[in-house]
Amino acid sequence: MKYISTRGDRTPKGFSDILLEGLAPDGGLYLPERYPQVDLATLERWRSLNYADLAFEILSRYIDDIPAQDLRRLVGQTYTAEVFGTPEITPLKQLQPGLYLEALSNGPTLAFKDMALQLLGALFEYELARRGQTLNILGATSGDTGSAAEYAMRGKKGVRVFMLSPHQRMSPFQQAQMFSLQDENIHNLCIQGVFDDCQDIVKAVSADLDFKRRYRIGTVNSINWARLLAQVVYYFAGYFQATTHSSQRVSFAVPSGNFGNVCAGHVARMMGLPIAHLVVATNENDVLDEFFRTGTYRVRTSTQTWETSSPSMDISKASNFERFIFDLLARDANQTAQLFGTAVAQEGGFTLSPALRERAAGHGFVSGKSTHADRLRTIRHAWAQWQAVIDPHTADGLKVALEHLEPGVSMVVLETALPVKFAGTIVEALGREPDRPAALKDIEQLPKRFEVMPVDVAAVQQFIRAHVQVSAS
Repeated sequence: MKYISTRGDRTPKGFSDILLEGLAPDGGLYLPERYPQVDLATLERWRSLNYADLAFEILSRYIDDIPAQDLRRLVGQTYTAEVFGTPEITPLKQLQPGLYLEALSNGPTLAFKDMALQLLGALFEYELARRGQTLNILGATSGDTGSAAEYAMRGKKGVRVFMLSPHQRMSPFQQAQMFSLQDENIHNLCIQGVFDDCQDIVKAVSADLDFKRRYRIGTVNSINWARLLAQVVYYFAGYFQATTHSSQRVSFAVPSGNFGNVCAGHVARMMGLPIAHLVVATNENDVLDEFFRTGTYRVRTSTQTWETSSPSMDISKASNFERFIFDLLARDANQTAQLFGTAVAQEGGFTLSPALRERAAGHGFVSGKSTHADRLRTIRHAWAQWQAVIDPHTADGLKVALEHLEPGVSMVVLETALPVKFAGTIVEALGREPDRPAALKDIEQLPKRFEVMPVDVAAVQQFIRAHVQVSAS
């Protein structure tokens, strides 16, 4: 299996190469040359597998440059009940007949990002040891990616993490999870802007090929294919739990800002998983909802990006969206580069032709938007109706899921995080604090270590230079 860029670089690369590289040299995102196909017989065979074995079966179809026994060991050591709290790893909770929540937030940082990043940490350490190399990870987070990446990479040999986050735009719990880490290989940089500014800095640094190679820069954001690939697994796991045989179809509702989580669902669907619809749920920052309703992808500026009560989705430039558009354009890299490298960069967006809009509809996407008032109502409804306490992002997903229920098609809502990460909104909705794991009691009072920086690519590069030199001396 080889990988190519969405913007035209067709130099064939193996999985281990793009694992450490992240963004392609031409600024595009990596995708496999083809999606492995899964037939009904294979689906039925996979139905009885535990999560780790299912993950191995899926990942091994994309990874052929890591020996199978090593890959199976890494996967088996990652997806355990000790790490994720239950043997099922991602159990379904039935809310009502045909409507489910898939629990993705039982990992170390209580967010779905753990599902991929725990494996990514193991893969990085394995591959760097195999090559005798080091890696400096540069990432951007709107809340959950940062803590999940840092908890996955802390203490890992050969790995340093430089995580960018929007200054004072995460919940107190999210900030405490990241900033309280005192590990020498973890660096938190608070950027005086919004998430999209952080993401733009990561892309700019990655596009500086000399700097990237000299300082061995890699990524853990969902622009890294390995992370997105790991997320494909829980679509299969959710499907098997919601069905009794593989002739049934299932829809998935996905809270979405950067399009990474739902893009994994797109990959699962392209492989042959019987997905009826992928329901894209946005908050007030509704770039993706606007696209799926109108065919226009219109990026917002920093000043046009709302600060909301589902802050991990306060994103107005969806990086992973390029992967879907590449597939939509029948993998025309020149056209993809024109849209994202020129139209988005210079004109702030693009509008699909009627023919492409019709083709896009064939990929099963539908969408909807949720506001602060909506998520408060949905949190209250979930508690009153099903005694389920859900976080604000999951509430966005549930609100839009309820608008797209179909007779005979089960709907699985992907849980985003545990409610404790957004206690203020839960108190506003239900009048009480959400439950908190004992190990995280008073985490907000722990000493914090972080740097506040302007929206400045050069300043971030200088910080990396200084701290890589210090660490290496």
